Amino acid sequence: MQPIHVIGGGLAGTEATWQIAQAGVPVILHEMRPERRSPAHHSEHLAELVCSNSFGAQSSDRASGLLHEELRRLGSVVIGKADEHQVPAGGALAVDRAIFSRDLTETLASHPLIELRRDEVHRIPDEGIAVLTTGPLTSNSLSEDLQRFTGRAYMSFFDAASPIVVGESINRDVAFMASRYDRGEAAYLNCPMNREQYLHFWQTLCAAEQAELKDFERETAKFFEACLPIEEMARRGEDTMRYGPLKPVGLFDARFGHFKDPQNKDKKPYAVVQLRQEDKQGNLWNMVGFQTNLRWGEQKRVFRLIPGLETAEFVRMGVMHRNTFINSPELLSAALQFHQRPTLLAAGQLVGTEGYTAATAGGWLAGTNAARIALGQDPVTLPVTTMMGALIDFISSAEPKHFQPMPPNFGILPSLPTKIRNKRERYGQYRDRALADLSTWSQHYGVRLHSKALEAVG
Repeated sequence: MQPIHVIGGGLAGTEATWQIAQAGVPVILHEMRPERRSPAHHSEHLAELVCSNSFGAQSSDRASGLLHEELRRLGSVVIGKADEHQVPAGGALAVDRAIFSRDLTETLASHPLIELRRDEVHRIPDEGIAVLTTGPLTSNSLSEDLQRFTGRAYMSFFDAASPIVVGESINRDVAFMASRYDRGEAAYLNCPMNREQYLHFWQTLCAAEQAELKDFERETAKFFEACLPIEEMARRGEDTMRYGPLKPVGLFDARFGHFKDPQNKDKKPYAVVQLRQEDKQGNLWNMVGFQTNLRWGEQKRVFRLIPGLETAEFVRMGVMHRNTFINSPELLSAALQFHQRPTLLAAGQLVGTEGYTAATAGGWLAGTNAARIALGQDPVTLPVTTMMGALIDFISSAEPKHFQPMPPNFGILPSLPTKIRNKRERYGQYRDRALADLSTWSQHYGVRLHSKALEAVG
């Protein structure tokens, strides 16, 4: 049997490689370090954690915690080692990062079906089964080959993304649905500001603290001149935002009638923040034009000054950083196979999932399906009621025109049959449904769930 090639030894590549080998299929894992270093990595070990040592909230009634639990049950080597090397971090799953990465490297290197090659791959393999897991800092040569394979328009090298808000956390007594000049159906949620509210927001935004760019991002910061951070736009003048994404023209709140009516002229907003629907169900809303380099805590503090967003729940914060990712809704199936070549799969941040645990989840699915293809079996997809299934469904079916990377969050799950106002109880119901559906799914496809995880939860 020809070995499967996995390119990239981060979290997704490590998980994919392990799942392939555990299925009895030989696999070659290509990792360019230490032959060639990336700007963000410091060691030669696999699955190096570069931004923090935390996989996010640990409780299974939190989005990341539910994803942890699904992966535990599915036999994830990454989450298994994270549990083994856990360090105290409040409610988060954090690890001793040096021991964690070293152990994973030794575990994979000692597997009889895994060959670890320390080499840089410059081109996508022309034949056979391969999994791309090269992450947000994919090398220039492989990036160029990806552009050749996918088409230049389907590759992004910088992530200039606006915050995404849970729809039910937006105050609909303030925000109203409308499209500018009533063109087409009402498609945007609009948060109106009077002059006093706008000036307070503008002044606070100008003074807010920015995140520090990494050295390799400062060199390319000029890219963002064509896509200005909202705070930079604010600093260019009191009215700059009002002539840009916050322009108040052509937006009419049907609750007050038309602003040209003399009786309603005082209802015309001084500025308007628009939110665009991000998912098919309308659970998530994107703040239009609010790409930002503010620190995450500052984003929550400042953006909750916007009328209608006072209690907004953010599932993704705005970012502006170097990041290589493909337009997955155009290119990938929910099995993480490329439409134009089903024997080529991809996972991790390269496909637009965000965060350590999400990368691991994509690696599990891509590795599992690569092995199934090699064994002559049909690839699998996960139920959309699971966090894994919902995340992969989102990145493979979102609106391609506005596609942005997405972290695990409850907003991407299908709604519950009955509306539950208490957030903790609602999230608990999401968890119970997800784990029950995962069990049913595993029986149907003959995927063994690991009893140790089940006992721990029980």
